[in-house]
Amino acid sequence: MENHLLLCIFLLIPAFASSDFLVAHVRNIKVVNGIEIYSMKIDSKITSRFAHNVITSRAVNRGNVHKEVFFDVELPKTAFITNFSMTIDGVTYPGTIKEKEVAKKQYEKAVSKGQTAGLVKASGRKTEKFTVSVNIEAASKVTFELTYEELLKRQFGKYEMFIKVKPKQLVKDFEIEVNIFEPQGITELEAEGTFITNDLQNIIKKTFSDKKGHISFKPTLDQQRTCANCSQSVLDGDFTVRYDVKRTAPDDLQIVNGYFVHFFAPTNLPKLPKNVIFVIDISGSMSGRGIEQTREALLKILDDIKDDFFNFILFGSEVQTWKETLIKATPENLDEARKFVRGIDTAGMTNLHGGIMRGIDMLNAAHERNLVPKRSASIIIMLTDGQPNVGISNTQDIQEHVKKAIEGKYPLYNLGFGYGVDYSFLEKMALENKGLARRIYPDSDAALQLQGFYDEVSNPMLTDIELNYPENEILDLTKNNFKHFYDGSEIVVAGRFIDNNQNHLTVDVRGEGANDALSYTTQQDAQQTDKAFQEQEYIFGDYIERLWAYLTIEQLLEKRIAATGEEKENLTAKALDLSLKYKFVTPLTSMVVTKPEDYNNQDGIADKPIEGIAQAVTGVTLAPQSYLYTSHPTWYTSVDGDPHFIISVPQKEDAICFNINENPGAILNLINDPVTGITVNGELIGDKRANSDAKIQNTYFGKLGIANKHLDLKLTVTPEKITIQNGNEKTGFTWLDSVTLQQEGLTLIINRKKNLVLSMGSSASFVIVLHQVWKKHPLHQDFLGLYTLESDKLSEQTHGLLGQFFHPIDFTILEIHPGSDPKKPDATMIVKNNELTVTRGWQKDYRRDPKHGVDIPCWFVHNNGAGLIDGVHTDYIVSSLF
Repeated sequence: MENHLLLCIFLLIPAFASSDFLVAHVRNIKVVNGIEIYSMKIDSKITSRFAHNVITSRAVNRGNVHKEVFFDVELPKTAFITNFSMTIDGVTYPGTIKEKEVAKKQYEKAVSKGQTAGLVKASGRKTEKFTVSVNIEAASKVTFELTYEELLKRQFGKYEMFIKVKPKQLVKDFEIEVNIFEPQGITELEAEGTFITNDLQNIIKKTFSDKKGHISFKPTLDQQRTCANCSQSVLDGDFTVRYDVKRTAPDDLQIVNGYFVHFFAPTNLPKLPKNVIFVIDISGSMSGRGIEQTREALLKILDDIKDDFFNFILFGSEVQTWKETLIKATPENLDEARKFVRGIDTAGMTNLHGGIMRGIDMLNAAHERNLVPKRSASIIIMLTDGQPNVGISNTQDIQEHVKKAIEGKYPLYNLGFGYGVDYSFLEKMALENKGLARRIYPDSDAALQLQGFYDEVSNPMLTDIELNYPENEILDLTKNNFKHFYDGSEIVVAGRFIDNNQNHLTVDVRGEGANDALSYTTQQDAQQTDKAFQEQEYIFGDYIERLWAYLTIEQLLEKRIAATGEEKENLTAKALDLSLKYKFVTPLTSMVVTKPEDYNNQDGIADKPIEGIAQAVTGVTLAPQSYLYTSHPTWYTSVDGDPHFIISVPQKEDAICFNINENPGAILNLINDPVTGITVNGELIGDKRANSDAKIQNTYFGKLGIANKHLDLKLTVTPEKITIQNGNEKTGFTWLDSVTLQQEGLTLIINRKKNLVLSMGSSASFVIVLHQVWKKHPLHQDFLGLYTLESDKLSEQTHGLLGQFFHPIDFTILEIHPGSDPKKPDATMIVKNNELTVTRGWQKDYRRDPKHGVDIPCWFVHNNGAGLIDGVHTDYIVSSLF
């Protein structure tokens, strides 16, 4: 239901040889170093909601030696790149779009020749980053041109194009130009920017008349300055364009060159009553800020519920309901609901299957017993921050049970809170049940994200919408039946005629409204469309054909998520054929970017990231300022193995790793927070006997001590037992026990012979993984791993080998080149004002699979983390466990 077209603009940035200049680049301080960026233009043409965007940047090397120039652009996740080229001194180096496997082989061929190839794509919260760099000679000019396309979605009654402007320096010729052509006519058009001052307000030029709209923003150099004599740019923030179209009829049909598009958005319909069940995860990991923001969002949602039926289902280890059935939103019931929501607290683990099935059963029973209006829209909204681990926990079994129980009667919307969820599971389950999945980012605005999603689905106007077209006339049709139509949105259907010369179309529209059924027939012929499209300067190419291709690929990829076997193969083949034909970079294709062979320029590949899937790509698939995969299965900071430290950097969607090599018996301070009083120390053990073949003896954590001095609590964990000391009282367990213990300030869950989960007060949670080896193993012995969840709940004063990385950390990767291992390239990392040599590799995450683990790609810092950690590693050695 995303409705915005989002484009983040970063101008060309010169790269430098010295670390001082590189640090300045990272901090967005203006640097020149001989590169003059003299032009940047963003040209957007929107025709019938379909946006065609071209970003062009030009630079010249004024220096005496060759220089490296970066081109950074952030695109909306829903956009498809269609073209990229670099032109250097009149020679153009185009990007070519190929099947992903074919591109990969070309990539590997380039690597074998010594031309290190590189990915040029990474994913952010709303955007995907396209980055490419090139070395150019003295006095040379370079022009970068990137093209991408997207269908704008309507939401809350408007289409929106969101442009993030961050040039990082002054640009002589900077311009944003947006041309809109809508055959229905434009009713409103607005443009605003978060960085727009009173002086800049008059620079935004906006005009619209009948079918055409135009917006331009072209500040001069002086107007870009933060002050009269400043060299820094004021252009830093969001530039937003919104508009809507005239609606004299509930729909609009357009026919061009053998293709059609049908926009359906009826207005002035009475609102359907709705029946909504909120299924909320209250497991221990939701404690603190997560559950606070959930309560805040639910209270605001209750203010908007009027004359609807609703209920709350909570799931931790157990499932509990507010009421036994759905109840009407009367003032009295809403007051009672607010009291219930204010009292929601966390407890236990994650019985997701029990929670969602209780909700489905309750909704089914309400319909069967006529407890809710016959003409109403039913939805289930589930929020979870973790993965099922109580009751039925196999995700495939859960999907099958849910699909069988819902039987397509109403949509399921899955909201994944944070990075601990199995997003692909949530997405697949939602799509199988006519809903969608959305990630809720664990930021300060998480409550607003939750409320915002509810607002999107809070006003259903129609159910069971069908747009029926003559089967003997249409060859390829996009999705034409929809469970719900929500106020302020729009349904879009596109198709291809069997007869390319056909110039008319009749459509039967059906739907169920609040009072009666909606039923009518609409017609259109190509002559009416031609008449509307007389202003040809606004039209780019065969826009309806490309709109049809875009929508078809998007829906094929969506169906592919839940498909298996032969069906998935067929969907993949169709989506791949269309992606190649229309030159879209999709998850099935890649764009190979070639560069001049001199000055160690690296060819690269642009891939389309997929939300929630970690792609463990080999080390050769890298490029400066680009990252390997879209997201980790979970963002956390951990230490495991012998001992390997993994530091998550969520804003980069990447990780940094290092090892600590110290003697058995050493005790290391891992976390120390003077504000919450929490400390975590670990004692190293070695192998049963020294391995004479190893240069460095393996060590592991054989004992962990977690203390909260404010609560006078101490937890000692070894591979044999778990001991809790509360003041002078001691309680002991073994790893053969299955325990859920709750007492003041402490929640402890022991999963027999696997792991334990510990929460102290409203602070961070810890997972300790037990690693057991064969008892008669001649060398190895049992050991422990530590994983920290929700580390943001600790204070800013937190330190320690792990704790210092609970604060945001930034880094830049440059100069990637082959290392001693051909699968693990080396690179230069700029971090904490230090220039380090790092290696791309993997470390094991054993949190879910203690036996085999999961490979987590990361940048490995050598020499006990020197240059990354504060001080040296011996500074963290302490005298005792507590």
